Amino acid sequence: MTYSMNKADDVLPSRGIDCQYFAEPLLIFGDNGMHIDPKSGIARYGPRSFMPARKHPSTVRAGFIGTADTIEKSQHWLEANSLGVRGDVKHPEFPGYQIDRGFFSKLEFDDDWIEQVSQSEMVELLSIRSSRDRFEAFVASLDNKLRLLSEKDQVPQYVIIGLPNEIVRRCGSVDYHDKQLGMVHRDLRRAVKAIAMKYHIPTQFLRQPTMEGKDSDHPAKIAWNFFTGLYFKAGGVPWGPVGLMPGTCYVGISFYRPLGSKFPKIQTSLVQAFDEHGEGLVLRGHDFEWDAEKEGSRAPHLTESQAYDLIQMVLARYQQEMKQMPRRVVVHKTSQYWPKEREGFRSALSNRVAHYDLLSLSRQSTVRLITTSKYPPLRGTRFSIENLDFVYTTGFLTELSEYHGLHVPAPLRVSDHVGQDTPREVLLKEVLILTKLNWNSARLGGLLPITIKFSELVGDVLREIPPDREPLPQFKFYI
Repeated sequence: MTYSMNKADDVLPSRGIDCQYFAEPLLIFGDNGMHIDPKSGIARYGPRSFMPARKHPSTVRAGFIGTADTIEKSQHWLEANSLGVRGDVKHPEFPGYQIDRGFFSKLEFDDDWIEQVSQSEMVELLSIRSSRDRFEAFVASLDNKLRLLSEKDQVPQYVIIGLPNEIVRRCGSVDYHDKQLGMVHRDLRRAVKAIAMKYHIPTQFLRQPTMEGKDSDHPAKIAWNFFTGLYFKAGGVPWGPVGLMPGTCYVGISFYRPLGSKFPKIQTSLVQAFDEHGEGLVLRGHDFEWDAEKEGSRAPHLTESQAYDLIQMVLARYQQEMKQMPRRVVVHKTSQYWPKEREGFRSALSNRVAHYDLLSLSRQSTVRLITTSKYPPLRGTRFSIENLDFVYTTGFLTELSEYHGLHVPAPLRVSDHVGQDTPREVLLKEVLILTKLNWNSARLGGLLPITIKFSELVGDVLREIPPDREPLPQFKFYI
């Protein structure tokens, strides 16, 4: 495939372009079977934790919260789709969530794992005129129902929250003005994720159009994404990466503003950390003040001591969870590393690990490759112009002869790289692998590596967790 260049003259120099292609990374599934595509791999070999048996949930106790009607429809949808869903030319068949195929697991239901929103509750709730009071009343109601489920003799491993359209429309989100906090936006899904964490119960919202078969997406696509997420939330590992360096801790750093902060300039650091098997942790860092106007940047940055403390926290938690210290650390961020951040990270890492690299990856649309054929650029294409480096993490998939995007793809730009312990080629291959570890769907890959993919989503959930409550580190409670 040949390329021409689409560029802005004031952004790029006139020198030539060096191009390189990285083959689509393999994934590992049950019985060590390998394939590039999650759907094909699971259909052929089963999920990674099935064989050899490792964290494989052979049964999943499924609970429900909703009205009598939505609970019945949710359970029927779950049972029907767990048998399998036919595909078409564009959508691979879903083999099912059964003990003898697909995810090699089965669902269990029991009336004891159901908490119903009664009609009287609905009437009372929807009669509340204040949108804030109505939202908070429904969140409190769901809190109580999750608590009751958590107190059962046998607790459900996974709870589906199926709500009617009217509840979603009237209670799904709220915007209000608080005298101390100013304008506040809250979302029901995020609030419930934070609440369910108290009871150690993963949850999944199921929309009424989906349970009634009226979703605009293809049924097989919906089933693949839904049951992949279910398996992961129940404790399984759908697939694993191939090619990540052993003993490496991959760290993503981002920031969010806490919901309960009385000061709009307060930020909280957020860490997503993964090992070479894709096992991940979510860690809440420290609060700090960031004045965008004063500092000259909307993107928050850490001081030297804050950067040092954050990495120390990551290494301590990694050792606690993984029972060993990493030999290598790779840090991902979407903004450049300021001098003080560099020094803090360097100081914390140089004394604890043998090798480290700090990499900044940014979205951009100014620079693209334009192919001379009718196809988009290939996913896995890396190109460099002097010291500027770009990599396509979305694009045409040669191995499948498919393109999964809706728009012309744009490459990620390497906007900063601190440390020379790893060749740039290796770092970018790792980025490509890390785009394939989204276990909340069965997509082949995405734009961003998992280290920063869920930063916004996780931050939105952490905003709902008060400072005096320690959030759980497992990803299954956030997605």
